[in-house]
Amino acid sequence: MSAPAEGRREGARAAELWVVVPAYNEAASLPATLAALAAQQDTGFALVVVDNASTDATAAAVREFARSAPFPVELVHEPQPGAGTAADTGFRHAVRAGARLLLRTDADCLPARDWTAVARAEFGRGAQMLCGRSVPRPDERPTLAEARLLPALVRLSALYGRLRPAHRGPGYRAPYVLCHGHNLGITADLYVRCGGAPRERLEEGSEDVTLLNRARRHSGRVVRAEHLVVHSSLRRLRSWGVRRTLLWYWDRRYRPVDTEEVHVR
Repeated sequence: MSAPAEGRREGARAAELWVVVPAYNEAASLPATLAALAAQQDTGFALVVVDNASTDATAAAVREFARSAPFPVELVHEPQPGAGTAADTGFRHAVRAGARLLLRTDADCLPARDWTAVARAEFGRGAQMLCGRSVPRPDERPTLAEARLLPALVRLSALYGRLRPAHRGPGYRAPYVLCHGHNLGITADLYVRCGGAPRERLEEGSEDVTLLNRARRHSGRVVRAEHLVVHSSLRRLRSWGVRRTLLWYWDRRYRPVDTEEVHVR
């Protein structure tokens, strides 16, 4: 192993905060996500990208970025399909490497420049799980309707989640909050204690909600962090339209006949 590679691996082992990015056939979108991470105000973290059996140049994009990244980068391969599966693989890889704090975003998203700094500050104030805010990616030039529609769908989802009987009850130690898989943080201790993300395919369920509810049964320190911001892609909304997108997020009441179509590109 070369000296720079050895140094990066030592840096990964020393990192307290790890960022996890699951990726399936995201060679076109991933470089922008990696650039947004490299532009963070706080780059004192390690990154693990989980290549979820991609058939494109996703892995090559990660290797190219790692050559000049301002933080340690590790590439892990997960052959079993599923966003929850890939996320769990990445989280557990980070925990084994010594992570104490975990963040996740997706390979079509752009974290705000203060994303890791805000997360670290929230953890420092005692939070054990962070559920951040999602806004449209500005580089996708959202129309006025899209800019208003996405937040409206988010608010509707939050209201449904709070009122749903399955999300209420004496077994929960924290109130239900809206949680996006592409913008969440959790301590390594809580992740392991609660069982982590479900290892399931994207079309099988909302792995972020499952992780949230598992965490809520083990901790009262689950918070909605409105200033923890990630810019998310509009590609699903634009490809499927409002009705099908809403039904998809509503317990997968819409699913494409061809399961490969759930991965909108």
